[in-house]
Amino acid sequence: MTRSRSGTPVGALTLDSLRRGELGADDVRIHPETLEHQAQVAEAHANPQLAANLRRAAELTELADDEVLAIYDALRPRRSSYDELTELTRSLESRGLALNAALVREAAEVYARRGMLR
Repeated sequence: MTRSRSGTPVGALTLDSLRRGELGADDVRIHPETLEHQAQVAEAHANPQLAANLRRAAELTELADDEVLAIYDALRPRRSSYDELTELTRSLESRGLALNAALVREAAEVYARRGMLR
């Protein structure tokens, strides 16, 4: 069953329920299980890169929007130092966001090699 972040079945998300004020923010956010299902479909169709992106996105559903945007900003070239990216990696790992932590760790190493750190 496809459902929203709140657990509401997608079929129950209608314009009428929106007009009646019955929907909250989590009703229109994607559920991590939905992203995992999409990752499995991507893998089945020989698209491992998309599957990896969807799994990282599933992890990010645990974070507030402003934190996701802060991570995005930190990963832009020359926006962060190696130490800042290392601290971000630790923070993500400590909250069980291992896939995103690995991405930030890899970015820190690549940025260091290519002179793209702040």
